[in-house]
Parts: sequence; structure tokens; C-alpha cells
Amino acid sequence: MLSLSLRYMTARDIPDVVEIDRQSFDMPWSARSYAFEVGESNYSHMMVLETRTEPERNRFSRLWPRGGQDNVTIALGAYGGLWFIGGEAHISTIASNPLQRGRGWGEVAFAAMIRRSLTLRATHIVLEVRVGNTIAQKLYVKYGFETVGVKPHYYSNNAEDAYDMRLELESNPAYAGRFAERWAALKDRHRFTDSYTEGAPPRL
Repeated sequence: MLSLSLRYMTARDIPDVVEIDRQSFDMPWSARSYAFEVGESNYSHMMVLETRTEPERNRFSRLWPRGGQDNVTIALGAYGGLWFIGGEAHISTIASNPLQRGRGWGEVAFAAMIRRSLTLRATHIVLEVRVGNTIAQKLYVKYGFETVGVKPHYYSNNAEDAYDMRLELESNPAYAGRFAERWAALKDRHRFTDSYTEGAPPRL
């Protein structure tokens, strides 16, 4: 049986996050960078989607002890980073576990940061994306982001340009209602618990 938990990233998540980061990006963040975001930064709202898998129980299960946590597998399905400064929300990073892709968990992580931005009453959300990353761009456009510019040679590893994308919130009051419907559909589909989007970072 699989259960999903959307929550704030903690220090104990950092090794797993760094490994997913390393497998996902040519320029991964360091463990020290994540430690700062989680434990020291006053503007960071880092999140993870935790997966918990345990064997299905049936009518014979009660005849044998469950063995505590021995049969439970806990992993990270996705993670993301959000900065909130002066009314602007900036999605700094997002990735899903390469071993668990194709399940829609990256979309859950992305939508969670939008909902967190709405909770924080952000005026707008910004992000950068490689011009060649069309898969990510389709997700961002699906949630209302628009390309407002290009940042030349933004990525230092190969000098690739980045699209500067933006979602207006303050000037688009109808967005919150449309998003709420989409968020409810995501929760119904994936059945995750959520202590991130309306909670406060553990350090505060």
C-alpha cells in the first residue's frame, strides 16, 4: 500500500535530495546549500513529497506480527524549493525521483509551491527554465505561467539560455479559484496528506 505525504524538507532529507539532484541536473546544489535553505534562510520554503510503501494487509495478516517498520519503505518521490521575498515567490528548484517518474508527483510538487505562494499572498511567481526543457515548459504553461523574457547564457555548464517565466496572482484574482479546483483534483487522484502549503517552516 502506498501513501504520500507533502511536507517541509528537513535536515534528514538532505542526503536523499542531494542524490536526486545529482541524478537530475548537470549543476546540482551542494548539501551545504540545502542545509542553509532548510536551517538558516528566512525566505526559503523547501518541500518534499515523501512516499511510504508497506505490504497490503489481508484477513490473514493479524495471524502474524507486522514486524514494526521492517516492511515499510520510505523514500522521496519529489522535492522543490520556493523563495518568498518582498511579495515575489521564486521557484528555485524542482525534481522528481528518477526511479519514480511518470506518476505525476513532479506536478504535485509544482502545484504545492503554487499553493504555498497563494497562502503567502504572493503578488506573482517567477522561475527560470532551460529553453530546451520542453517537458517542464508544458507543465508550467498548464498552470498559467507565461514567458516574459529570455536570459542569455543563463546556465554556466553549457551557456544555454533560460526562459524567464511568470505567473501573475495579484492582478489575476480569478486564478485562485481555478487553481483550487485543480488542486482538489490532484488530492483526489494521489490521496496525499499536506502539512506544507498552509504550514510554517519548522525553523520559524
